[in-house]
Amino acid sequence: MDPYAALRYKEFNIFLVVRFAMVFAWSMQFIVIEWQVYSMTKDPLSLGIIGLMEIIPAVGMALFAGHVVDQKEKRNLLIKCILGFSVISLGLFLISDPDLEASVSQKTILYAIYLLVFFGGLVRAFIGPTVFSLIALIVPKKIYPNAATWSSSTWQLSSVAGPAIAGFLIGWIGVHWSMCVILVFSLIALLFLLKISRKPILNPNIGEPVLKSLKDGLKFVFSSNAILGALTLDMIAVLFGGAVALLPIYAQDILHVGSEGFGILRAAPAVGASITMLGSTRFPLHKKAGKKLLLAVFAFGISIIVFGVSTLFWVSVAALFLSGAVDGVSMIIRQTILQLKTPDNMRGRVASVNSIFVGSSNELGAFESGVAAKLLGTVPAVVFGGCMTLLTVGTTAIVSPKFRKLDLQSDIEEHEKD
Repeated sequence: MDPYAALRYKEFNIFLVVRFAMVFAWSMQFIVIEWQVYSMTKDPLSLGIIGLMEIIPAVGMALFAGHVVDQKEKRNLLIKCILGFSVISLGLFLISDPDLEASVSQKTILYAIYLLVFFGGLVRAFIGPTVFSLIALIVPKKIYPNAATWSSSTWQLSSVAGPAIAGFLIGWIGVHWSMCVILVFSLIALLFLLKISRKPILNPNIGEPVLKSLKDGLKFVFSSNAILGALTLDMIAVLFGGAVALLPIYAQDILHVGSEGFGILRAAPAVGASITMLGSTRFPLHKKAGKKLLLAVFAFGISIIVFGVSTLFWVSVAALFLSGAVDGVSMIIRQTILQLKTPDNMRGRVASVNSIFVGSSNELGAFESGVAAKLLGTVPAVVFGGCMTLLTVGTTAIVSPKFRKLDLQSDIEEHEKD
């Protein structure tokens, strides 16, 4: 297959710019918030609360968001999501003003941050399903796997740039003006999105009752061994392997590397994932996908354990780099499974279930890591998470031989004939 097949479509290239700017802003914002909150409180539980404030609305609204996405035009819906994110970014920019911080109590600012993160969770519930559905309307089915790889690579590339630049900008221009940079990138995403035309609504059941729509979506996911297996495996791995939520503690109190080192640590997993994803455009991962996914998650668990016990900066960076590289394999396989096995009229709902299983598990994992660090200590909490990830892989491999033997070659060949 042509490794640049998806890039030959103009609107897909515009979509990649939108995705880069949007994810860059989002990932940078989360890093700046983490740094500010931990600097204010010096309490690892506060980092967990950030994740909790985002996961409550993200999970609570996810299924309804999937229903709405399947019923609405995707481009305009994404415009509304980015506008919502821009308003939140503006709010964070305003409350991080040093003059305001000097005149308002620390508790008030902290609660305001948590509230804005909560609203961000509401927006996020709609962004994931909308983006997933929009890709399928921009490129033909036969190049879905290639488009999924480029989209995921762009996501990871922006995840590299966002945290790294956030770490340096915190040191150079402070939290307040770093928030301004985030706002600028969200507006860039909005401007480029306007260059993409409106898309048709492929759902034949417009006006379908919400409960029936949600029931049909859940029934489809839970009846698909490939989709359910991939989502469950990633969810548990990310839930217990969420060491990145504790990076401010490692940067400030264990490795003593400051905000610049924090940025490097936060970007290391995304660098590894980006290299994996770019390589996968020439070396596809769809053959023996189940076995490759299990091996990737196992390697992820090992790298998290190594990071947890490391007291050397370069070892920690290498471990996080490896975790990102193997997580890139996992992400590509999961996205390929979802794109190939989801019918057009259910993309929003399936993507919403995906956000519950995998996307929101990042925030739930942040909360779990914060609580575990509070109870067990930071290092034991990270090692525990890595061990739970290994246990999950072993259990999945034993109880689900059908998933272990999963191969996507026949699905790709079928779509190439369309």
